[in-house]
Amino acid sequence: MISKAKLKYIHSLELKKNRRQEGAFVAEGPKVVGDLLCVMHPTLLIATEEWLHENRHLQKGGEWLEVTDEELAKASFLKHPQQVLAVFPTPQRSMPKVNLDDLSLMLDGVQDPGNVGTIIRIADWFGITDVFCSLDSADVYNPKVVQATMGSIARVNIHYTDLSELISGLPEGFPVYGTLLDGENIYETELQPRGVIVMGNEGNGLSADIIQKLTHRLLIPNYPPNRPTADSLNVAVATAIVCAEFRRKSYSIKP
Repeated sequence: MISKAKLKYIHSLELKKNRRQEGAFVAEGPKVVGDLLCVMHPTLLIATEEWLHENRHLQKGGEWLEVTDEELAKASFLKHPQQVLAVFPTPQRSMPKVNLDDLSLMLDGVQDPGNVGTIIRIADWFGITDVFCSLDSADVYNPKVVQATMGSIARVNIHYTDLSELISGLPEGFPVYGTLLDGENIYETELQPRGVIVMGNEGNGLSADIIQKLTHRLLIPNYPPNRPTADSLNVAVATAIVCAEFRRKSYSIKP
């Protein structure tokens, strides 16, 4: 059984200001919670009898409570609750630093929680371990973002910082890529196996300050050329295409 006070606490974490104040966030479902349990301990976990029976061996800390389906539904942010919900402490990150030997992603004002979560999942798939977000990007610990990562939040480091300042501190000549309508065809451009890929806001694209700092402008061309088509691609879809092309070319480089 779960108390009204704990239900109130869980729901308070839907708000960013409360997540910051409490230093905690909510994750739901066997996949997301299961992946997070591999790297951190929850402060509170509530689950159905069936889930607890199968996963009690994972308990290493925090308060674990058995609840009914009805109680879980009262606590859940999902339309269809998924057996388990947990409150985890927000990871403490060190000063953001770009890995100069691999690819990193930067999100410049990406504000849709579903897009941010999906991009984190994409980064995980393509072995990109660091995602740097502008301060006006969606909060990674928003329950909708956490859910959209499908557990990848456990394996990808998320940093919030001034992107312009971070890029300015990179070594001279370090590759900084961004997608623009006046860029070079990504499929015909030589791509480095290291660098920063910056993806822009859903409606406005990259900010003017960031555009000035790009070393390479890339275009994902539509097909066939000059055919009337959609104005743009969804930012998460575009991120997947760009990351796939970078990894394809880096793996095809002969030693």
